[in-house]
Amino acid sequence: MKLSMQMPYAGGFEQSVQQVIALEKAGLDIVYVAEAYSFDAVSAMGYIAAKTSTVEIASGILPIYTRTPSLMAMTAAGLDFVSNGRFILGIGASGPQVIEGFHGVPYDAPLGRTREIIDICRKMWKREEKLTHDGKYYTLPLPAGQGTGLGKALKLINHPVRADIPVHIASLGPKNLELTAELANGWLPIFYWPERAADVFGPSLEAGFAKRDPELGPMDVVAGGMVAIGDDVKGILDFARPLVALYVGGMGAKGRNFYNALMRRYGYEAEAEQIQDLYLAGQKKEAEALVPTEFLDAINLVGPEGYVRERLEAFQAAGVTVLNVTPVGADPAAIVEQVKGWTA
Repeated sequence: MKLSMQMPYAGGFEQSVQQVIALEKAGLDIVYVAEAYSFDAVSAMGYIAAKTSTVEIASGILPIYTRTPSLMAMTAAGLDFVSNGRFILGIGASGPQVIEGFHGVPYDAPLGRTREIIDICRKMWKREEKLTHDGKYYTLPLPAGQGTGLGKALKLINHPVRADIPVHIASLGPKNLELTAELANGWLPIFYWPERAADVFGPSLEAGFAKRDPELGPMDVVAGGMVAIGDDVKGILDFARPLVALYVGGMGAKGRNFYNALMRRYGYEAEAEQIQDLYLAGQKKEAEALVPTEFLDAINLVGPEGYVRERLEAFQAAGVTVLNVTPVGADPAAIVEQVKGWTA
């Protein structure tokens, strides 16, 4: 089992990079760099590539609507080049609030666009022929009657370091899960409850695996949570309440919140409804208080050493191949090194 982590941001960028360097030495395998509506992730990932040597660098995630498919492929190939083959392209649909509100782009057909983007990326990286694509959402070159009519099929000038850059997809909805299992090298779920994962995610994943090209190999599952080890650390679970309440309550409108739907699928229909109502009404603290402690305990690895090891084994038994950790403590590198020892 590999270990991954979201790039930390507390203390400023340079301090975060220094922490990634320390975590790399402690055994961290992958660092994910987020992109929401702050600074872009690509600048940070290029900088991290120059400061590290072994850790894989992943976008976590690049929204599919914010770049053309060709630029997405070029960016991935460029980051793989500057990192000497250490890049993972993590993509996802984000949500209409960000895509339409911040980028001014219609949030339409996330599944169809994801499928075509992956196809275009893989064609470009292989460089077997000039890049063409005749899809429902993207056509390369632009067809006659659109634009100037001067577009021509081209091939990426440089030879990519790898023709098979891994693609990870952040997905939760049943159809998106199916697409992920069919096409992706890795899956990035959130709020992953190992003991209930098979019931909640299994049918969609199995449907996708049935259509998967065997040449893709097994799909990595990248999941986990906070890691805090000690006899008196259960209170740390409360640190996750604001994040869960934000996602379940505020990341989307009524009927269009993927995280709220996930909590309902876990069996918390009433809680999901109440958290959303309170959060959208501005009562954030009240919403946070309603996040079930049982849920927080299940999706994190917080407690005495023996208990944390049991949780790690539960994630592994549920099919998680990359444990995505958020170490909480005075020495995050020491926590990563300790957990890495358990996964060896």
